[in-house]
Amino acid sequence: MMPYLQGCYANPSSIHTQGRVVRKALDVAREQVADLVNAHPSQVVFTSGGSEANNLAIKGSIRGMGLSQLVIGATEHPSVKDVAKYFSSSIAQQVLPVDEQGRIRLDDNQSEINSRALVSVMMANNETGVVQDIATISGHFRKQGFLVHTDAIQAAGKIAVDFSQLNVNLLTLSSHKIYGPKGVGALIFDKSIDLEPMIHGGGQEKKRRSGTENVVGIVGFGKAAEIAKTQLHKNKKELEDLQNYFEHQLKQLPGIVIFSEKAERLPNTTFFGVAGIDGEALLMQLDAQGIAVTSGSACASTSLMPSHVLMAMGVDEQIARSAIRVSFGSQNTKAEIDYLIQTLKMQVEMIASFDLLEI
Repeated sequence: MMPYLQGCYANPSSIHTQGRVVRKALDVAREQVADLVNAHPSQVVFTSGGSEANNLAIKGSIRGMGLSQLVIGATEHPSVKDVAKYFSSSIAQQVLPVDEQGRIRLDDNQSEINSRALVSVMMANNETGVVQDIATISGHFRKQGFLVHTDAIQAAGKIAVDFSQLNVNLLTLSSHKIYGPKGVGALIFDKSIDLEPMIHGGGQEKKRRSGTENVVGIVGFGKAAEIAKTQLHKNKKELEDLQNYFEHQLKQLPGIVIFSEKAERLPNTTFFGVAGIDGEALLMQLDAQGIAVTSGSACASTSLMPSHVLMAMGVDEQIARSAIRVSFGSQNTKAEIDYLIQTLKMQVEMIASFDLLEI
């Protein structure tokens, strides 16, 4: 990224030599991102991040294709849920329920879904890590003439993501989920989709997303995509080892519930609750000990409500309020997991003793 912060500072839309050098860097990054998900570079639209990519996928296709219905999974990310809320008064909507493990229940697909519908189901959940069978879901809906979008932001770089094999029309990615810079994302789209842009102006990204491209971020995204693809199997195995090591010890602690334990999950995500413990209180205690975990989606971390994902799964509200999400990365170690387990045990016992004193 450094050359594009220093010497190569031209606008990629400029036709002079320096502009063409920067344009070439964007072209390479587009190829790298496309290659990560087995798509063609011409199918890649760069955005400011995953949330914008999800918005463009849904708003752009609904308006561009004149769709009259939106169908989403019950456990979608806020950048999909809130787009549905945005359209709540203008188009028909359906929510696909999930089972107690967080998997989409296709058997409950209502017949009221019409042929001018867009179905949006995330490939891997950002809280539980549950991996949906997108190819089957897509096949189910596309044979009825529906368009299908999948938010693959959490999945990319952790499990294989193949745009062609998934048989979807639209797929979204985010740079920082694969160790690229923050503030960059991408929409991968089937060229049969007429996307109406949300941002008008200079006509960049083939008129689908105007605005001078974030060259530095896009170059970083491209390199991160290249690395993610080459190291996918190695990283997946290492993350699975860490997850198994952590969960084996975690289940030795009293009152632990691992959400979606029986479903296929990402190898880096463990979402669990502790009976009788307030998740926010536990999170703050862990943070004070230098442990960075969350109580759910970082994009909804200011909400005091229990996770909508767990509520959709039918999890008891008290357990849902105790939820803690641990996400492993390539730099984590088993020594750090040992420290986390020791700290968890100590903090759970401490919080429980305070509760008894109050009683």
